[in-house]
Amino acid sequence: MTTVSEADRILVGDAFEMMATLPDAIADLIFVDPPYWMRLHQTLLRVDGTRYDGADDAWDNQFANLEDYEAFTRRWLCECKRLLKPNGSLWVIGGMQCIHTMGSIMQQLGFWYINEVVWHKTNPTPNFQGKRLANSHELMLWAVQSPSARPVFNYRTARELNCENLSPRNYALGKRKQLGSVWVMPTCGRSERLLDENGEKLHSTQKPEALLHRVIAICTKPGALVLDPFAGTMTTAAVAKRMGRHYLAIERDPRYVRYGAERVEHVQQYMGILETAELDEAQPRMTTRMLLDAGLLQEGDLFSLIKPPRNGNEPISLQADGSLVVGGEALDIHAAAARRSGSKAERRNGFDYWQVYKAGQWVPLKDIRSEGRMLQRMLQSTELLGTEPREPSSDASQVSSEMPKQRASRRRKSTNPSGGDEEHTPLVPISE
Repeated sequence: MTTVSEADRILVGDAFEMMATLPDAIADLIFVDPPYWMRLHQTLLRVDGTRYDGADDAWDNQFANLEDYEAFTRRWLCECKRLLKPNGSLWVIGGMQCIHTMGSIMQQLGFWYINEVVWHKTNPTPNFQGKRLANSHELMLWAVQSPSARPVFNYRTARELNCENLSPRNYALGKRKQLGSVWVMPTCGRSERLLDENGEKLHSTQKPEALLHRVIAICTKPGALVLDPFAGTMTTAAVAKRMGRHYLAIERDPRYVRYGAERVEHVQQYMGILETAELDEAQPRMTTRMLLDAGLLQEGDLFSLIKPPRNGNEPISLQADGSLVVGGEALDIHAAAARRSGSKAERRNGFDYWQVYKAGQWVPLKDIRSEGRMLQRMLQSTELLGTEPREPSSDASQVSSEMPKQRASRRRKSTNPSGGDEEHTPLVPISE
Protein backbone atom coordinates (compact mmCIF):
# COMPACT_ATOMS: atom_id res chain seq x y z
CA MET A 1 0.00 0.00 0.00
CA THR A 2 1.12 3.52 -0.73
CA THR A 3 2.90 5.38 2.05
CA VAL A 4 1.74 8.80 3.16
CA SER A 5 4.91 10.43 1.89
CA GLU A 6 4.27 9.11 -1.62
CA ALA A 7 0.58 9.89 -1.93
CA ASP A 8 -1.83 12.78 -2.39
CA ARG A 9 0.60 15.19 -4.02
CA ILE A 10 0.72 17.41 -7.05
CA LEU A 11 4.23 17.32 -8.50
CA VAL A 12 5.00 20.51 -10.39
CA GLY A 13 7.45 20.15 -13.24
CA ASP A 14 8.31 18.20 -16.36
CA ALA A 15 6.52 14.85 -16.47
CA PHE A 16 9.68 12.84 -17.20
CA GLU A 17 11.73 14.53 -14.49
CA MET A 18 8.96 14.05 -11.91
CA MET A 19 8.27 10.45 -12.86
CA ALA A 20 11.98 9.68 -12.51
CA THR A 21 11.81 10.67 -8.84
CA LEU A 22 9.14 8.05 -8.04
CA PRO A 23 9.94 4.51 -6.89
CA ASP A 24 9.22 1.44 -8.99
CA ALA A 25 5.84 -0.32 -8.90
CA ILE A 26 4.05 2.44 -7.01
CA ALA A 27 0.77 2.84 -8.92
CA ASP A 28 -2.36 0.69 -8.85
CA LEU A 29 -3.81 2.68 -11.74
CA ILE A 30 -2.17 5.04 -14.22
CA PHE A 31 -4.47 7.20 -16.33
CA VAL A 32 -2.71 9.01 -19.15
CA ASP A 33 -4.27 11.82 -21.17
CA PRO A 34 -1.23 12.92 -23.20
CA PRO A 35 -0.86 15.51 -25.93
CA TYR A 36 -2.77 14.22 -28.96
CA TRP A 37 -0.65 16.05 -31.57
CA MET A 38 -3.71 17.09 -33.58
CA ARG A 39 -1.62 18.34 -36.52
CA LEU A 40 -3.95 21.12 -37.61
CA HIS A 41 -2.59 23.19 -40.49
CA GLN A 42 -5.25 25.85 -40.75
CA THR A 43 -7.50 27.98 -38.59
CA LEU A 44 -10.84 26.36 -37.79
CA LEU A 45 -13.89 28.58 -38.04
CA ARG A 46 -17.31 27.93 -36.63
CA VAL A 47 -20.43 28.34 -38.78
CA ASP A 48 -20.86 31.89 -37.44
CA GLY A 49 -17.32 32.78 -38.49
CA THR A 50 -15.74 32.82 -35.02
CA ARG A 51 -12.44 31.06 -34.47
CA TYR A 52 -12.40 27.62 -32.83
CA ASP A 53 -9.39 27.33 -30.53
CA GLY A 54 -9.97 23.86 -29.11
CA ALA A 55 -6.82 22.30 -30.52
CA ASP A 56 -4.12 24.94 -30.87
CA ASP A 57 -2.30 24.67 -27.52
CA ALA A 58 1.49 24.90 -27.64
CA TRP A 59 1.88 21.67 -25.65
CA ASP A 60 -0.13 19.79 -28.29
CA ASN A 61 1.87 21.12 -31.22
CA GLN A 62 5.42 20.71 -29.88
CA PHE A 63 6.40 17.79 -32.11
CA ALA A 64 8.42 18.16 -35.30
CA ASN A 65 7.31 14.93 -36.96
CA LEU A 66 5.96 11.44 -36.30
CA GLU A 67 9.35 10.14 -35.16
CA ASP A 68 9.50 12.91 -32.57
CA TYR A 69 6.02 12.03 -31.28
CA GLU A 70 6.84 8.32 -31.20
CA ALA A 71 9.98 8.97 -29.13
CA PHE A 72 7.99 11.13 -26.73
CA THR A 73 5.29 8.45 -26.40
CA ARG A 74 7.77 5.62 -25.90
CA ARG A 75 9.53 7.60 -23.18
CA TRP A 76 6.45 8.12 -21.01
CA LEU A 77 5.18 4.61 -21.63
CA CYS A 78 8.51 3.20 -20.44
CA GLU A 79 8.13 5.20 -17.24
CA CYS A 80 4.56 3.94 -16.83
CA LYS A 81 5.85 0.39 -17.26
CA ARG A 82 8.27 0.98 -14.40
CA LEU A 83 5.82 2.73 -12.10
CA LEU A 84 2.87 0.38 -12.56
CA LYS A 85 2.40 -2.43 -10.06
CA PRO A 86 2.55 -6.01 -11.45
CA ASN A 87 -1.24 -6.29 -11.25
CA GLY A 88 -1.99 -2.62 -11.86
CA SER A 89 -3.96 -1.12 -14.75
CA LEU A 90 -2.86 1.39 -17.37
CA TRP A 91 -5.46 3.45 -19.20
CA VAL A 92 -4.52 5.75 -22.06
CA ILE A 93 -6.90 7.98 -23.98
CA GLY A 94 -6.50 9.55 -27.39
CA GLY A 95 -8.07 10.51 -30.68
CA MET A 96 -7.53 9.00 -34.11
CA GLN A 97 -4.36 11.07 -34.54
CA CYS A 98 -2.45 9.40 -31.71
CA ILE A 99 -4.16 6.34 -30.23
CA HIS A 100 -2.76 3.91 -32.81
CA THR A 101 0.77 5.18 -32.26
CA MET A 102 0.36 4.71 -28.51
CA GLY A 103 -1.20 1.28 -28.93
CA SER A 104 1.60 0.03 -31.16
CA ILE A 105 4.30 1.14 -28.74
CA MET A 106 2.40 -0.33 -25.79
CA GLN A 107 2.47 -3.72 -27.48
CA GLN A 108 6.15 -3.36 -28.32
CA LEU A 109 6.86 -2.73 -24.63
CA GLY A 110 4.99 -5.84 -23.57
CA PHE A 111 1.76 -4.34 -22.26
CA TRP A 112 -1.22 -6.67 -22.55
CA TYR A 113 -4.58 -5.32 -23.70
CA ILE A 114 -7.65 -5.91 -21.58
CA ASN A 115 -10.10 -3.75 -23.53
CA GLU A 116 -10.41 -0.99 -26.07
CA VAL A 117 -13.15 1.38 -24.93
CA VAL A 118 -15.00 3.84 -27.13
CA TRP A 119 -16.06 7.05 -25.43
CA HIS A 120 -19.05 8.12 -27.51
CA LYS A 121 -19.61 11.82 -26.93
CA THR A 122 -23.22 12.93 -26.88
CA ASN A 123 -22.26 16.56 -27.57
CA PRO A 124 -19.25 16.43 -29.90
CA THR A 125 -17.72 19.40 -31.66
CA PRO A 126 -19.30 19.47 -35.13
CA ASN A 127 -17.34 19.37 -38.35
CA PHE A 128 -17.64 23.05 -39.19
CA GLN A 129 -16.86 22.74 -42.89
CA GLY A 130 -19.15 19.78 -43.47
CA LYS A 131 -16.48 17.86 -45.37
CA ARG A 132 -16.30 14.78 -43.14
CA LEU A 133 -18.12 12.99 -40.35
CA ALA A 134 -18.33 14.68 -37.00
CA ASN A 135 -15.60 13.28 -34.77
CA SER A 136 -17.86 12.04 -31.99
CA HIS A 137 -15.66 9.59 -30.10
CA GLU A 138 -12.30 9.03 -28.49
CA LEU A 139 -10.62 5.72 -27.73
CA MET A 140 -9.22 4.42 -24.47
CA LEU A 141 -6.88 1.45 -24.16
CA TRP A 142 -6.93 -0.56 -20.94
CA ALA A 143 -3.78 -2.63 -20.51
CA VAL A 144 -1.73 -4.46 -17.88
CA GLN A 145 1.91 -5.37 -17.47
CA SER A 146 1.70 -8.88 -18.96
CA PRO A 147 -0.72 -11.67 -19.90
CA SER A 148 -0.24 -13.18 -16.43
CA ALA A 149 -1.25 -10.00 -14.57
CA ARG A 150 -4.39 -10.16 -12.43
CA PRO A 151 -5.78 -6.61 -12.38
CA VAL A 152 -8.61 -5.45 -10.17
CA PHE A 153 -11.89 -5.63 -12.02
CA ASN A 154 -14.98 -4.78 -10.03
CA TYR A 155 -17.40 -6.69 -12.23
CA ARG A 156 -20.59 -6.07 -10.26
CA THR A 157 -19.71 -2.41 -9.80
CA ALA A 158 -19.29 -2.15 -13.56
CA ARG A 159 -22.73 -3.73 -14.07
CA GLU A 160 -24.20 -1.21 -11.66
CA LEU A 161 -22.63 1.62 -13.67
CA ASN A 162 -24.12 0.38 -16.91
CA CYS A 163 -27.11 2.49 -17.87
CA GLU A 164 -26.35 2.63 -21.59
CA ASN A 165 -28.20 -0.42 -22.91
CA LEU A 166 -31.00 -0.52 -20.34
CA SER A 167 -34.11 1.60 -20.28
CA PRO A 168 -34.49 3.86 -17.22
CA ARG A 169 -37.53 1.80 -16.23
CA ASN A 170 -35.70 -1.53 -16.34
CA TYR A 171 -32.73 -0.07 -14.50
CA ALA A 172 -35.04 1.26 -11.78
CA LEU A 173 -36.60 -2.20 -11.52
CA GLY A 174 -33.20 -3.65 -10.71
CA LYS A 175 -32.23 -5.15 -14.04
CA ARG A 176 -28.52 -5.08 -14.83
CA LYS A 177 -26.35 -6.02 -17.81
CA GLN A 178 -22.62 -6.31 -18.30
CA LEU A 179 -20.89 -3.01 -18.94
CA GLY A 180 -19.75 -2.91 -22.55
CA SER A 181 -16.88 -1.19 -24.28
CA VAL A 182 -18.89 1.72 -25.68
CA TRP A 183 -19.45 4.40 -23.04
CA VAL A 184 -21.95 7.11 -23.83
CA MET A 185 -21.50 10.39 -22.00
CA PRO A 186 -21.10 14.09 -22.79
CA THR A 187 -17.87 16.05 -22.86
CA CYS A 188 -17.01 18.31 -19.95
CA GLY A 189 -19.88 20.76 -19.50
CA ARG A 190 -19.78 24.42 -18.60
CA SER A 191 -20.78 23.79 -14.99
CA GLU A 192 -17.85 21.43 -14.50
CA ARG A 193 -15.22 23.09 -16.65
CA LEU A 194 -12.58 25.22 -14.94
CA LEU A 195 -12.53 28.85 -16.06
CA ASP A 196 -9.69 31.33 -15.83
CA GLU A 197 -9.79 34.86 -14.40
CA ASN A 198 -11.44 36.11 -17.61
CA GLY A 199 -14.20 33.53 -17.53
CA GLU A 200 -12.66 31.56 -20.42
CA LYS A 201 -12.12 27.82 -20.31
CA LEU A 202 -8.79 27.07 -18.66
CA HIS A 203 -7.97 23.87 -20.52
CA SER A 204 -9.14 22.93 -24.01
CA THR A 205 -9.34 19.17 -23.40
CA GLN A 206 -10.54 18.86 -19.79
CA LYS A 207 -12.11 15.42 -19.36
CA PRO A 208 -15.49 14.89 -17.65
CA GLU A 209 -15.41 13.60 -14.10
CA ALA A 210 -17.92 10.88 -15.02
CA LEU A 211 -15.33 9.30 -17.32
CA LEU A 212 -12.68 9.14 -14.61
CA HIS A 213 -15.20 7.99 -12.02
CA ARG A 214 -16.05 4.98 -14.15
CA VAL A 215 -12.42 4.03 -14.81
CA ILE A 216 -11.43 4.34 -11.15
CA ALA A 217 -14.56 2.56 -9.91
CA ILE A 218 -14.06 -0.56 -11.99
CA CYS A 219 -10.25 -0.85 -11.73
CA THR A 220 -9.37 0.02 -8.12
CA LYS A 221 -10.29 -0.49 -4.49
CA PRO A 222 -10.39 2.24 -1.82
CA GLY A 223 -6.88 3.23 -0.77
CA ALA A 224 -5.35 2.51 -4.17
CA LEU A 225 -2.86 4.95 -5.72
CA VAL A 226 -3.88 6.63 -8.98
CA LEU A 227 -1.17 8.35 -11.03
CA ASP A 228 -1.76 10.93 -13.77
CA PRO A 229 1.49 12.12 -15.41
CA PHE A 230 -0.21 14.80 -17.56
CA ALA A 231 -2.66 16.02 -14.96
CA GLY A 232 -3.85 19.29 -16.51
CA THR A 233 -6.76 20.60 -14.43
CA MET A 234 -6.48 17.71 -11.95
CA THR A 235 -9.65 15.88 -12.92
CA THR A 236 -8.07 12.50 -12.13
CA ALA A 237 -6.79 13.70 -8.76
CA ALA A 238 -10.11 15.29 -7.82
CA VAL A 239 -12.12 12.18 -8.66
CA ALA A 240 -9.61 9.89 -6.95
CA LYS A 241 -9.78 11.94 -3.76
CA ARG A 242 -13.59 11.99 -3.80
CA MET A 243 -13.60 8.19 -4.18
CA GLY A 244 -11.24 7.51 -1.29
CA ARG A 245 -8.19 6.73 -3.43
CA HIS A 246 -4.73 8.27 -3.16
CA TYR A 247 -3.42 10.32 -6.06
CA LEU A 248 -0.21 11.55 -7.61
CA ALA A 249 -0.62 14.26 -10.23
CA ILE A 250 2.16 15.69 -12.39
CA GLU A 251 1.78 18.99 -14.26
CA ARG A 252 4.24 21.58 -15.52
CA ASP A 253 1.88 24.47 -16.36
CA PRO A 254 1.67 26.76 -13.28
CA ARG A 255 -1.81 28.03 -14.27
CA TYR A 256 -3.23 24.53 -14.47
CA VAL A 257 -1.57 23.69 -11.17
CA ARG A 258 -2.93 26.78 -9.42
CA TYR A 259 -6.53 26.26 -10.46
CA GLY A 260 -6.33 22.47 -10.26
CA ALA A 261 -4.86 22.46 -6.75
CA GLU A 262 -7.69 24.66 -5.52
CA ARG A 263 -10.15 22.30 -7.15
CA VAL A 264 -8.67 19.25 -5.40
CA GLU A 265 -8.49 21.06 -2.07
CA HIS A 266 -12.25 21.61 -2.03
CA VAL A 267 -13.16 18.04 -2.93
CA GLN A 268 -15.20 16.21 -0.29
CA GLN A 269 -14.96 12.45 -0.07
CA TYR A 270 -18.08 10.47 -0.90
CA MET A 271 -18.15 6.70 -0.41
CA GLY A 272 -21.26 5.05 -1.84
CA ILE A 273 -21.57 1.47 -3.03
CA LEU A 274 -19.82 2.31 -6.31
CA GLU A 275 -16.92 4.03 -4.61
CA THR A 276 -16.40 1.31 -1.99
CA ALA A 277 -16.82 -1.50 -4.54
CA GLU A 278 -18.81 -3.32 -1.87
CA LEU A 279 -20.84 -5.08 -4.55
CA ASP A 280 -17.65 -6.98 -5.41
CA GLU A 281 -16.75 -8.01 -1.89
CA ALA A 282 -16.55 -11.76 -1.39
CA GLN A 283 -19.89 -12.98 -0.06
CA PRO A 284 -20.21 -15.60 2.70
CA ARG A 285 -20.91 -19.07 1.35
CA MET A 286 -24.52 -20.10 1.84
CA THR A 287 -26.25 -23.46 1.30
CA THR A 288 -29.85 -24.59 1.61
CA ARG A 289 -28.83 -26.62 4.69
CA MET A 290 -27.48 -23.46 6.32
CA LEU A 291 -30.70 -21.63 5.45
CA LEU A 292 -32.65 -24.49 7.03
CA ASP A 293 -30.56 -24.27 10.18
CA ALA A 294 -31.16 -20.51 10.33
CA GLY A 295 -34.91 -20.96 10.03
CA LEU A 296 -35.06 -19.10 6.73
CA LEU A 297 -36.15 -22.29 4.95
CA GLN A 298 -38.20 -25.17 6.31
CA GLU A 299 -38.60 -28.77 5.31
CA GLY A 300 -41.52 -29.01 2.91
CA ASP A 301 -41.14 -25.51 1.45
CA LEU A 302 -42.31 -25.50 -2.16
CA PHE A 303 -39.76 -24.69 -4.87
CA SER A 304 -40.50 -23.87 -8.51
CA LEU A 305 -38.39 -22.56 -11.37
CA ILE A 306 -38.46 -18.82 -11.97
CA LYS A 307 -38.66 -19.45 -15.71
CA PRO A 308 -41.05 -22.40 -16.17
CA PRO A 309 -39.84 -25.09 -18.59
CA ARG A 310 -42.05 -26.29 -21.43
CA ASN A 311 -42.71 -29.59 -19.70
CA GLY A 312 -44.39 -27.92 -16.72
CA ASN A 313 -43.38 -26.40 -13.43
CA GLU A 314 -44.95 -28.52 -10.71
CA PRO A 315 -43.60 -27.32 -7.33
CA ILE A 316 -41.09 -29.55 -5.52
CA SER A 317 -40.86 -29.92 -1.75
CA LEU A 318 -37.59 -29.16 0.03
CA GLN A 319 -36.16 -32.14 1.89
CA ALA A 320 -34.79 -32.05 5.42
CA ASP A 321 -31.20 -32.27 4.13
CA GLY A 322 -31.68 -29.32 1.73
CA SER A 323 -32.08 -31.43 -1.40
CA LEU A 324 -34.83 -31.52 -4.02
CA VAL A 325 -36.18 -34.75 -5.50
CA VAL A 326 -36.30 -34.68 -9.30
CA GLY A 327 -37.17 -37.82 -11.23
CA GLY A 328 -36.97 -39.88 -8.08
CA GLU A 329 -33.41 -38.74 -7.32
CA ALA A 330 -32.40 -36.42 -4.47
CA LEU A 331 -30.24 -33.63 -5.89
CA ASP A 332 -28.75 -30.42 -4.57
CA ILE A 333 -30.43 -27.23 -5.81
CA HIS A 334 -27.86 -26.70 -8.56
CA ALA A 335 -28.11 -30.14 -10.13
CA ALA A 336 -31.88 -30.04 -9.64
CA ALA A 337 -32.08 -26.70 -11.46
CA ALA A 338 -30.18 -28.09 -14.44
CA ARG A 339 -32.26 -31.27 -14.52
CA ARG A 340 -35.63 -29.60 -14.10
CA SER A 341 -34.93 -26.80 -16.61
CA GLY A 342 -33.78 -29.25 -19.27
CA SER A 343 -30.31 -27.71 -19.44
CA LYS A 344 -27.55 -29.52 -21.27
CA ALA A 345 -25.24 -28.64 -18.38
CA GLU A 346 -25.15 -30.90 -15.34
CA ARG A 347 -25.39 -27.97 -12.94
CA ARG A 348 -26.84 -24.47 -12.89
CA ASN A 349 -26.71 -21.87 -10.15
CA GLY A 350 -29.82 -22.88 -8.23
CA PHE A 351 -30.01 -19.54 -6.44
CA ASP A 352 -30.66 -17.89 -9.81
CA TYR A 353 -33.17 -20.53 -10.92
CA TRP A 354 -35.43 -21.27 -7.96
CA GLN A 355 -38.16 -19.37 -6.16
CA VAL A 356 -39.79 -20.43 -2.89
CA TYR A 357 -43.41 -20.05 -1.81
CA LYS A 358 -43.45 -18.02 1.41
CA ALA A 359 -46.27 -16.18 3.15
CA GLY A 360 -48.54 -16.28 0.15
CA GLN A 361 -46.02 -15.17 -2.47
CA TRP A 362 -43.16 -16.53 -4.51
CA VAL A 363 -39.78 -15.28 -3.26
CA PRO A 364 -36.57 -15.66 -5.31
CA LEU A 365 -34.22 -18.04 -3.51
CA LYS A 366 -31.38 -15.56 -3.98
CA ASP A 367 -33.30 -13.08 -1.81
CA ILE A 368 -33.53 -15.64 0.97
CA ARG A 369 -29.81 -16.26 0.57
CA SER A 370 -29.23 -12.50 0.98
CA GLU A 371 -31.17 -12.66 4.26
CA GLY A 372 -28.95 -15.52 5.37
CA ARG A 373 -25.78 -13.63 4.52
CA MET A 374 -27.03 -10.58 6.37
CA LEU A 375 -27.80 -12.72 9.41
CA GLN A 376 -24.37 -14.35 9.20
CA ARG A 377 -22.64 -10.96 9.10
CA MET A 378 -24.70 -9.80 12.09
CA LEU A 379 -23.69 -12.86 14.07
CA GLN A 380 -20.02 -12.34 13.16
CA SER A 381 -20.23 -8.68 14.19
CA THR A 382 -21.73 -9.51 17.58
CA GLU A 383 -19.03 -12.10 18.18
CA LEU A 384 -16.33 -9.52 17.43
CA LEU A 385 -18.01 -7.03 19.77
CA GLY A 386 -18.44 -9.63 22.49
CA THR A 387 -22.21 -9.14 22.70
CA GLU A 388 -24.94 -11.71 22.74
CA PRO A 389 -26.37 -12.39 19.28
CA ARG A 390 -30.09 -12.40 18.78
CA GLU A 391 -31.60 -15.81 18.20
CA PRO A 392 -32.55 -16.26 14.55
CA SER A 393 -36.25 -16.66 13.98
CA SER A 394 -37.41 -20.24 13.51
CA ASP A 395 -40.47 -18.99 11.69
CA ALA A 396 -39.45 -18.95 8.05
CA SER A 397 -42.68 -17.37 6.97
CA GLN A 398 -42.15 -14.45 9.32
CA VAL A 399 -38.57 -13.89 8.17
CA SER A 400 -39.38 -14.21 4.50
CA SER A 401 -42.27 -11.78 4.80
CA GLU A 402 -39.80 -9.13 5.93
CA MET A 403 -38.05 -9.02 2.54
CA PRO A 404 -37.38 -5.55 1.09
CA LYS A 405 -40.59 -3.63 0.53
CA GLN A 406 -39.70 -2.74 -3.04
CA ARG A 407 -40.39 -6.33 -4.03
CA ALA A 408 -43.90 -6.20 -2.68
CA SER A 409 -44.54 -2.94 -4.51
CA ARG A 410 -43.77 -4.53 -7.89
CA ARG A 411 -45.97 -7.58 -8.19
CA ARG A 412 -47.52 -9.50 -11.03
CA LYS A 413 -50.02 -12.31 -11.33
CA SER A 414 -48.85 -15.89 -10.92
CA THR A 415 -50.36 -19.23 -10.16
CA ASN A 416 -49.91 -20.47 -6.60
CA PRO A 417 -49.27 -24.14 -5.75
CA SER A 418 -52.94 -24.76 -4.99
CA GLY A 419 -54.01 -23.56 -8.41
CA GLY A 420 -55.50 -20.15 -7.57
CA ASP A 421 -54.25 -16.82 -8.86
CA GLU A 422 -52.14 -14.78 -6.45
CA GLU A 423 -50.08 -11.62 -6.74
CA HIS A 424 -46.34 -12.19 -6.40
CA THR A 425 -42.95 -10.60 -6.82
CA PRO A 426 -41.65 -9.90 -10.33
CA LEU A 427 -38.57 -11.96 -10.99
CA VAL A 428 -36.11 -9.14 -11.60
CA PRO A 429 -32.39 -10.01 -11.71
CA ILE A 430 -30.72 -8.81 -8.54
CA SER A 431 -26.95 -8.58 -8.08
CA GLU A 432 -25.63 -11.33 -5.89
